[in-house]
Amino acid sequence: MKNEKWIRSGILTLAMFLNLATVKAQQAGFTLKEAVDYAIKHNLNVKSTQLDAITAESRIGEVRAAGLPQVSANFNLSDNVIIQRVFLPANAFGDPNVPADAPPVAVQFGVKYSGSASATLNQLIFSGSYFIGLRAAATYRELAQKNVTQSRVSVAEAVTKAYYSAQVSEERAKVLDLNISRVDSLRRETKAMNESGFVELLDVNRLEVQINNLVTERQKVQNLIELSYTLLKYQMGMSLDEPITLTDKVDDLNIETLRADFADYKVNYNSRIEYSLLDTQLKLAGLDLKNVRSGYLPTLSASYGYGHNNGRNTLPDLFGTRWFNNSVLAINLNIPIFDGFTKRYQVQQKKTALDKVKLNQNLLEQSIDLESRQAAINIKNAFATLETQTRNVDLAKEVVRVSKIKYKEGVGSNIEVINAESAFKEAQTNYFSALYDLLIAKVDLSKAKGELYTDTQN
Repeated sequence: MKNEKWIRSGILTLAMFLNLATVKAQQAGFTLKEAVDYAIKHNLNVKSTQLDAITAESRIGEVRAAGLPQVSANFNLSDNVIIQRVFLPANAFGDPNVPADAPPVAVQFGVKYSGSASATLNQLIFSGSYFIGLRAAATYRELAQKNVTQSRVSVAEAVTKAYYSAQVSEERAKVLDLNISRVDSLRRETKAMNESGFVELLDVNRLEVQINNLVTERQKVQNLIELSYTLLKYQMGMSLDEPITLTDKVDDLNIETLRADFADYKVNYNSRIEYSLLDTQLKLAGLDLKNVRSGYLPTLSASYGYGHNNGRNTLPDLFGTRWFNNSVLAINLNIPIFDGFTKRYQVQQKKTALDKVKLNQNLLEQSIDLESRQAAINIKNAFATLETQTRNVDLAKEVVRVSKIKYKEGVGSNIEVINAESAFKEAQTNYFSALYDLLIAKVDLSKAKGELYTDTQN
């Protein structure tokens, strides 16, 4: 009686827990696409790359600013506390009365207070590095945007896998609930037969053990569901305390449609964001090489300055008398002649960096080929395994049905029923494992083909 009460209490508690969780979760329902879209907007990794893109825009503006007019102003006020003396020959002014061997004369040149105010305009006219930098600005922006896209693809993959994990775990829980209910019903029937003297108490105890094991496994699956939801909310950038429910159903999955969708395993390299990123890096490496080579070209700039200055022995005189104007216009031409082969070695380094990007591109092509073939094989195996496990579930279900009939008619044993139930549960577990493997293989193949997520989806 105690075991029976414990079993019924456990089943009731689980049911109440699940119903309560369902009511709360209805506050936020997500399809798979909605979950991915939510993650794209709220995931912290995506936000981090978006901040990098904003920083990139600022750096692009910094490069452009170097070619705009540069204006500066300066004001200076000096108090020559002790005016420095300059030593002149005693006969510096040609006085014939001064002896030839007279000592030098210490003369003060300057006044106690001096001030100046000026403004300068500088303009770059020609610089090879500047024009290369302007060309690289657009490419740098492209690189930053592609980094954002790459983070979105990674988030979409993580969210999709977490979503499928939660879905499959919930389906397993539903099946376990049905198994618990079915075995509990059989236990009650067997107990009634025991009380009537038709079966032994041992048969009832065996079924109670079976139910205990199912209830324990059901609790483990419930813990797995909670973990799957926690992981999903983490990947989505959602508060872990916020309730969520999944509106897509595994039952809606059409295996034949899925098989048709993934019949073509060919991969276009350009559809992979990683390959597109290397293309952009290749452009930047080429521009980096041109930038170093442009160092052999002369640079031309112009500047114009205008100001006022004055000097007096008292401050009132400094500001009360006329200040004198000054102005200067300069053209600066810098022609590099010899730098000790510095740029020569820099060019060699940039060429090596360019070759390395090309090598990485070839390596990525091989990696994509391998990844796509592995994903194709995995999804083929997943389809075959799922078909096998589906048949096994149907067969195990039929075995359970027949064994129960035989047991009730007295031509079968309780052990046969328990073994059939165990085999049925194992077949169901294997089925959901195969289903999960298929869903993950689908995600991996979609990613390999570059079709998992594109910015046009957002």
